[in-house]
Amino acid sequence: MRNHTPVFSFILQGLTDNLQMQILTFIFLLITYMLNIIGNLVIITLILVDSHLKTAMYFFLQNFSFLEISFTSACIPRFLYSILTGDRTITYNACLSQLFFTYMFGVTEFFLLATMSYDRYVAICKPLHYMTIMNHRFCKMLTFCCWITTFLIVFPPFCLGLNLEFCDSVIDHFFCDFYPLLKISCSDPWFMEEITLVCCVLIFIMTLTCVVLSYICIIRTVLRFPSAQQRTKAFSTCSSHFIVVSITYGSCIFVYIKPSSKDEVTINKQVVILTTSISPMLNPFIYTLRNKQVKQAFKDLLKRILLVSKN
Repeated sequence: MRNHTPVFSFILQGLTDNLQMQILTFIFLLITYMLNIIGNLVIITLILVDSHLKTAMYFFLQNFSFLEISFTSACIPRFLYSILTGDRTITYNACLSQLFFTYMFGVTEFFLLATMSYDRYVAICKPLHYMTIMNHRFCKMLTFCCWITTFLIVFPPFCLGLNLEFCDSVIDHFFCDFYPLLKISCSDPWFMEEITLVCCVLIFIMTLTCVVLSYICIIRTVLRFPSAQQRTKAFSTCSSHFIVVSITYGSCIFVYIKPSSKDEVTINKQVVILTTSISPMLNPFIYTLRNKQVKQAFKDLLKRILLVSKN
């Protein structure tokens, strides 16, 4: 047994100690965070006010935008504060809260992406029954199931983590992440690592299986369309979702499944920056720039604002 004292706060090591790099990181993250908030709020507002965007696809997109704002807000603002003030200390309770909500919002995104892939499957493979199947009540139930399933998977490991004892207070990360916390724990990490791995694999397999099966059915259906124009139109309705899925799953695979390396921690922190700031910022642009209905809704909203301001 190693000697240890109760830990009431942690020190977040951050990304770098270089002052110039800290300034550049702060400017970069502040810009991406603001673009993320503005972009996703615009999507949420457009779907709320435009009657043409009241379908299941946009209902899920609205919820996804809310998750993107919540996910990035769980970790980036605290890191910006740390760079700005130089205060890298975070209390034990604040650290656990950040850990829980980051995983809660992040994992819910995976389930919602799987739900959105099912929505695209119904829209393309069962177009005549789309409005009947994907009615508002069913969509709300699917979204609720995403949240409940995430909670049931995330909460048990989190409760087990409350029993961890720590021999150090320096976390080698820019926010409270699970594996950096395990590295400074005095407790035997084997059981926690195994149960967390099982939960991660469960989440990954469940959601990715749904996505892959949906797209296999979509591709098979689209390839049977008689004209190239119909095939192009069908694929274009899935392209935005497919790009977001590729970015999300690709970064996740890189962080958690790639072989370990000498600079594993540094590389992982850089990839986590991608998932927590860049990816949420890009998603609104991916969905709006490739979607005629959203672009039209944005133009209509601007016209309303200009008319109101003139009057």
